[in-house]
Amino acid sequence: MAQVTDHGGGVRSVRVPIPDNPLGHTLVYVVDTDRGPVLVDTGWDDPASWETLADGMAACGTSVGEIHGVVITHHHPDHHGLSGRVREASGAWIAMHAADTAIVRRTRGTRPGRWFSYMAAKLTAAGAPEEHVAPLRDAAPRTTLPGFSPALPDREIVPGELLDLPGRRLRAIWTPGHTPGHVCLHLEEEHPARLPGHGRLFSGDHLLPGITPHIGLYEDPDDDGGAPVRAKPSVGNVTDPLGDYLDSLERVGRLAPSEVLPAHQHVFSDAAARVRELLAHHEDRLTGLHALLAEPLTPWQLAERMEWNRPWSQIPYGSRNIAVSEAEAHLRRLVKLGRAEAVAGSDPVAYAAV
Repeated sequence: MAQVTDHGGGVRSVRVPIPDNPLGHTLVYVVDTDRGPVLVDTGWDDPASWETLADGMAACGTSVGEIHGVVITHHHPDHHGLSGRVREASGAWIAMHAADTAIVRRTRGTRPGRWFSYMAAKLTAAGAPEEHVAPLRDAAPRTTLPGFSPALPDREIVPGELLDLPGRRLRAIWTPGHTPGHVCLHLEEEHPARLPGHGRLFSGDHLLPGITPHIGLYEDPDDDGGAPVRAKPSVGNVTDPLGDYLDSLERVGRLAPSEVLPAHQHVFSDAAARVRELLAHHEDRLTGLHALLAEPLTPWQLAERMEWNRPWSQIPYGSRNIAVSEAEAHLRRLVKLGRAEAVAGSDPVAYAAV
C-alpha cells in the first residue's frame, strides 16, 4: 500500500519505491492547484512504482488521470522515470530546466553502445585498470537498454520565475551541482503551521537531511567538457560541478525556508544548518584530497584512497564508476582553486598538490 503523508496547505507526499536501491524510495510531492494536482518529480519507471504512485494519488482523493502538470527537479530516473506514463494517462505537461532537458534529448538520441564506449574511454583516461574497463568496451557494440528514452519535457523551468501553478506561488531556484539543470522549488506561501522562516523548499537531491548528494562530472559523449583537466578549468568549456554545487548551497541557505521537503529520507527544518554541514564536509574532503596528492595520483588512484562508506575492495563495480567521477569533480575544484595541477607528460593524467 502507498505511504502518503499530508504536509498541510495542499501538499502531500507519496513514497514511490526505487527497485533494488539502498535509497529505498523517492518522495513524490502532490501539490494542489486550482486546475488539479501537480507533481514534483514522479519516481522510477517500474510497474510496482507506477502502481504505488496510482494508489497514492487515490489516497490523496484524486487519480493519475487528473494530474495537471509535472515539475521535475532533475533528470535522474528516480525522479523523471514515470513522467512519460503520467503524461500518457493524464495529458499533463512536464517541466524541466533547459540544461537537464538537453541531457534528456541527448540520451534519447544516443545509442546506448555509444555511452558504453564513452565511459570506457573516460575510465581509461582516469587510470582505471584494464580489467575494470574491459566489460564496458566489450558491451558497447551489442548493448541495448530498456527505458533509454526518458520523456522529453514540453515546458522549460526558467530560474527565478514563478511556475504556472494556478493558485500557488512556486518559484524555481537553479541549483546546479548534482546535475547541471537541478532546480529547487520555493513555495512562497506561509507555512500551514506558521513555522518561522520563508515558505517551504522542495529540494530534490540538492539538500538532503542525512545524505551528501553525489557530485560527479556532467557526462556528455559529444562534449570535451568531460576531458581530463590539463589546465585550469577556466580554459575552454571544462566544467566545475563541485564549485557549482557549493555556490548553489549558499544560495539556498540564504532563502531560510521554514521547512525543507527533500526527494529522499524525510522532511526537516533549519536548512541553513544543513548547508553549513555540507559546506564544511566538502572543505574537509578537499583538504584531505590535497594531502593525498602529496604524491602524483590519477583520478582512479585518488578514488581508491578516498574515504567512502565501505572499503574500496567492497565497493560494487558500478559504484566505482560513480566514485571515480566524484574524485574527478573534486580534482577539478582543486585545480580551479590553484591547489593542484596536472603533472606534465603523465599518461594517464596524474595530479599533484600545489
